[in-house]
Parts: sequence; C-alpha cells; structure tokens
Amino acid sequence: MTWSSTGSAAATPARRPRSRWRRTAASALLVMVLTGCSVAVTGMASPAAAPAGQQPGTTQALPVGVDPAEIADDVRNAEQIVNTYWQNHWAEFFPGSTYQPPRVVGLYDGSKPSPDLPTCGGEPLPPDNALYCPEGDFVAWDVSLMARGVVIGDGWVYLIIAHEWGHAVQARIAEAQNSQQSELQADCFAGAVLYGAANDGLLTLEEGDVREIANSLTEAADETPWTTSRDHGDPFQRIGAFDIGRRSGVPGCLPMAG
Repeated sequence: MTWSSTGSAAATPARRPRSRWRRTAASALLVMVLTGCSVAVTGMASPAAAPAGQQPGTTQALPVGVDPAEIADDVRNAEQIVNTYWQNHWAEFFPGSTYQPPRVVGLYDGSKPSPDLPTCGGEPLPPDNALYCPEGDFVAWDVSLMARGVVIGDGWVYLIIAHEWGHAVQARIAEAQNSQQSELQADCFAGAVLYGAANDGLLTLEEGDVREIANSLTEAADETPWTTSRDHGDPFQRIGAFDIGRRSGVPGCLPMAG
C-alpha cells in the first residue's frame, strides 16, 4: 500500500514494492477473488495511548538498510485506520456494548529486551513476532517483522495489525461470538476491517496491494517463525477466511452468522 496523509503533513510519495516473495497458487487465488490497496488516510482517530515514554510507532532499532520513518509511518497509519474502523462501527455490530481500544505498545525491538517494555504472561515480548496480549490488553509488533513490509509492500503491515487487533476484538465480545478457529476468525476480521475501511474512504484499494495481502497470508501460514499452518491454517484457509470478511463484513466472521 502507498498512502498520503491529510492535514499539515505533506503527502508521502508512492513506493514501488520490491517483491522477493514467490507466487503461489494460494496467492493467485486471492488476486482472483479480491477486487482491488494505495492508502488515502482521512479522518483518522488516534489509537489508544501507548505506555508512558513510548509512543506508537517509536522504534528502538531497525535492521540495516530499513528507513525507520518509513516503517513507523506505515505502522502508525495502519494502527489509526484499524482503530478508527472499529470505533466507528462497533455499536453497529455489537449493540449494547461500548468499544474500548486495546493499549498500543506499537513497534518494539524483540532482540533487545528492555525494562521499559511490558511483558506478556511474565515473558518478554518475542522477536520477529506480533501479538495481542490478553493479560495487559495491548497490541505490539516487532520491528524486524514489520520491516518485511519494506520489501513486499505495506499490505503486510496493514494485514498484521488488522489481524492482531482482531484478537483484541475477540477478547471484547461474547464467548458465543468467538469462533473455535480463533486465528481464522482474526483473518476474517482483518478482511472485514480493511475492505470496510475502504468503503468508508479511509483506504483506497489497488490491485497491486491485493497481491501483497495474498502473499502475506501465504507466508504467514507456513514460513514465518511465529506461526505454522497447524495453528493459523494453511494458505487456502487463511485466504478463504479473509475473503469471507471482505465479502460479508464483520457479521460474516461471527459463528451466529451461520
């Protein structure tokens, strides 16, 4: 995705993704089933505040050759867009309840544990990972994981953030509304949010970003150190779940939707 920010900041020039990722049958399928992501960011609400001394998108260290500002901007905009979508539509999907966003730790360097960072279940935040931590009710993403977005495109960043935010949503809804396949439901929420944000005018989806998302879902299913197809589903399952969210929105991700 490329994006431009409204307001006083100047528009960020479009970037051409330099994909090193293989084309698979699964990613080709998603390109066929999804309709066209450049990102035009409008009317963004601020996400939940980060812990004192650490702002969302702040980086401690990044891999050599990666522009810290580029990663931070992509992450910050994805956080804001995903939060804004849930904030604007929560009462529509879950009447009678109030949306409370998770705490945003944002970017962290998992290779260098720091006392300034929270722990999850008593453990330091892991390297090359992204997570929602139920105990602390926060979302966080390691910089080395997010840096992959510089190579494939920021569709990777948006997908990861929308997916982990989906786990925060699962912690906020009734047990009956949680799927037993929680990882696939989070993929479904990601599809609903990213395409819902496009319908709201927060994102403008383009064909090139569809392939970024397809490749991201494929890679996250079987190649990243932090997941396997056994717990997150194989590429076709993940793509199918994302597409249900794209087509049916949040209601289609809930078990009671049928």
